[in-house]
Amino acid sequence: MAAVTIVAPAAILHAALPTEPEVASRTSFAGQLLIASPELHDPFDHAVIMIAQHDRNGALGIVINRPVTRRPIATLLAALGADAAGVTDSVLIFLGGPVSPNVAFALHSTEYHGSHTLDIDGRVALSDAAGVLRDIGIGHGPKQSLIAFGYAGWAPQQLDDELARGAWVAAPENPVLVFDTDRAKVWTDALTLYKNEH
Repeated sequence: MAAVTIVAPAAILHAALPTEPEVASRTSFAGQLLIASPELHDPFDHAVIMIAQHDRNGALGIVINRPVTRRPIATLLAALGADAAGVTDSVLIFLGGPVSPNVAFALHSTEYHGSHTLDIDGRVALSDAAGVLRDIGIGHGPKQSLIAFGYAGWAPQQLDDELARGAWVAAPENPVLVFDTDRAKVWTDALTLYKNEH
């Protein structure tokens, strides 16, 4: 990632929020991990995706096992046009998916909540990365976080069709897999979690 061009994802997060109350159903995979079948190729070869939103309007998720590089938080904030004064430390950046790879998101633990935070399942939330990065850089960020550029998106019914065809399997979200696990083993560990559930 040479020059970083980042667009604030607040509009995307806002679009992901339901505009009217929707009854949660068994067909929603929000809060689940999508595990790519071995037959899927790039950009989803061995991908594991945290699904943040899935309803009649489509689905949005973040790939959690594609680390790219470590960058100083101040550099990222400067690229975002955000204040980097007093910020220290660096973060590992992930490729969150093929859609809008210049847009930055943060998956994080739910004790942290910003103005554009989408609580996914009570354990993991999704926010605009700029605010989260600034708070991490001054020591007030979430206990756990994953910074990603881009996301995986599906049109209405598209994810359901891909699941029915066997392109993906779904397993319950597990914060250990989202934040702590050795990234090289996330796909294998998620598949084991799926097999243990079925």
